[in-house]
Amino acid sequence: MPKSVIITCAPTGGIHTPTMSPHLPITPDQIATASIEAAEAGASIIHLHARNPETGKPDPRPETFMQFLPRIKQSVDAVVNVSTGAGLGMSMDDRLAAATGASPEMASLNMGSMNFGIFPLLEKYSEWQHDWEPEFLGMTKDFIFPNTFATIEYALKNLGEVHGTKFEFECYDLGHLYNLKWFVDKGLVKPPFFIQMVFGILGGMGSELDHLVHLHRTADRLFGAENYEWSVLAAGKAQMPFATQSAMLGGNLRVGLEDSLYIGKGELATSNAQQVTRIRQIVENLGLTVATPAEARERLALKGGDAVGF
Repeated sequence: MPKSVIITCAPTGGIHTPTMSPHLPITPDQIATASIEAAEAGASIIHLHARNPETGKPDPRPETFMQFLPRIKQSVDAVVNVSTGAGLGMSMDDRLAAATGASPEMASLNMGSMNFGIFPLLEKYSEWQHDWEPEFLGMTKDFIFPNTFATIEYALKNLGEVHGTKFEFECYDLGHLYNLKWFVDKGLVKPPFFIQMVFGILGGMGSELDHLVHLHRTADRLFGAENYEWSVLAAGKAQMPFATQSAMLGGNLRVGLEDSLYIGKGELATSNAQQVTRIRQIVENLGLTVATPAEARERLALKGGDAVGF
């Protein structure tokens, strides 16, 4: 029997800005509500960023996260995953602050430095709610998102080893798998581990099925299929097609307004739960089942919701 499909939902992220959608969760209350609704719709992992509630700007402060993390934990059984991507341009200590403070079951970790170009979004809008938005987008034309071997090791030791937190290893290109392999060979990453293959970000892999298949085969060869779980996210219009392809190939998937603001061509998603519901229907129509949080915890060998710091 095929394994059940683990659905991750990323409700807000640090890429899209308030001007782009009135449905993007900004305040702690909105992020908590969006997360709870997504979990109730079928997401077993919630990948979380925080934002300044006044401006919507990415906010790495632990105190902002703590305004919604406890509420999510108290309301649903989903695995809480605290992003260490935070916001573009932040230091690694800033990026780790919320996760080390919260000691979650999971945290994301980018597996290589890269150009991270979201400046083309400037062309879509002529007016902005906040002055920081065009400046934030525009600076990525001359920006490298740094994830060196030293900073990755720093996160693995200070968050992984100290807190027992496991990682959503975000791989935006083929070389990122080989970076991960280096850490596996050094014993700093132990199975089972969770690889999130990321497509459609300018500076990383394009959203082409050949790339997905090649990465999956490469990961099987590098790590052994029995040692890891893999998932797929694709930015923008490729979100649902790539999520569907992953499920068909035996993988897991991620949706959420961090990755795409839309539910269909030209139609803004009204909530994260709407996207989770849509992909759940597709998965079940394929004859597959959606994983529960308990199944996700078992397959990823997580420490459990009773061992977190919130």
